[in-house]
Amino acid sequence: MVKKGLGVYIHIPFCVRKCRYCDFLSFDGREEEMEAYVNALIREIEIFFSREKEWFIKSVYLGGGTPSILKPEWISRIIESLYWNSSVSLGAEISMEANPGTLTKKGLHALKSVGLNRLSMGLQSTVDKELRFLGRIHSYEDFLRSYDAAVEEGFSNINIDLMSAIPYQTISSLELSLERVLQLEPAHISAYSLIVEEGTPFYEEKQLKQLLPDEDTEREMYERTKEILAEKGYERYEISNYAQKGKECRHNLLYWDRGDYIGFGLGAASCIRDMRFSNTRDLKEYSKNPWRDFSDREEVEILSLQEQMEEAMILGLRKIKGIHAQTFLERYGMDMNEVFGDVISHYEKEGLLIKEEGWLRFTQRGFDVSNFVLCEFLNTKEG
Repeated sequence: MVKKGLGVYIHIPFCVRKCRYCDFLSFDGREEEMEAYVNALIREIEIFFSREKEWFIKSVYLGGGTPSILKPEWISRIIESLYWNSSVSLGAEISMEANPGTLTKKGLHALKSVGLNRLSMGLQSTVDKELRFLGRIHSYEDFLRSYDAAVEEGFSNINIDLMSAIPYQTISSLELSLERVLQLEPAHISAYSLIVEEGTPFYEEKQLKQLLPDEDTEREMYERTKEILAEKGYERYEISNYAQKGKECRHNLLYWDRGDYIGFGLGAASCIRDMRFSNTRDLKEYSKNPWRDFSDREEVEILSLQEQMEEAMILGLRKIKGIHAQTFLERYGMDMNEVFGDVISHYEKEGLLIKEEGWLRFTQRGFDVSNFVLCEFLNTKEG
């Protein structure tokens, strides 16, 4: 049997304190609660790979929440369970999100020893006033200590998250954050704008609008971020992601290329063999019974061919290089222009999409309105 590549996402829902803008499935947890959760995670991993023999692991991503608040030995057990129960490809990318202030030299050594080879550090800003208003638990100095400790331990593939259009932020303070981060020369930078989500403390903040940059300033922040990172040699390979050459996040590329992935843990989403489903969001229920057959999961959906192709366009066009027409044809058995010709032709004429050497991608102007254009690929009738 020829095995197929699989991305693995592992959700760790625990945090020291939830940030004011966060709408992810996360909360604080007691030690015994977290240990029981780790045991449930490992049980879910064991059962999945005992039943699903056709996969090998291409990439692993531990997200949250704050995975780095778990004891290093618990994280080691989770990663080891993947090696014990499945085939992990040689040189597989194994990433973990980490918040500054939750990393120690001893813990980093243990994680490096078990095969973790990529860290994604949630800095957001280097200005302490901005960090405090966001509800972050760390200062800029805390971040520097954590980053230096990771580098000293031998981590060379580190992502730094930066956020723009946040309360109290100015063009100057954004540029300061970018300059400080670039001095560290991280392998990867994720730069994205704040989105105020319903149900978060920010959404209920009556004075928030007065503290946020106006639309023109937000637009300038977006442009300055692109310019400054490009000047320093960071290649923008997706709407919000920049990397040194060869340091693109392979796990995220798997999502944007519509690869198969399995989510382990509370509320984790999966899509394998064009079947999409999620785990329960009830912690007690999950810890007691972490495994259900796929058809008995939450939000189960079997994607039609049309839905698969729509998703391929929406995800693939997020990448700067876009979608290759021949790859699309080989995968779905239909020409991209037969299915989406009217939409493609319209936005080519508008100067928002361009075809080059078999690739369809956004122009620079197209990326500025990409959310609007991507919606046009939904529910398109076959030509």
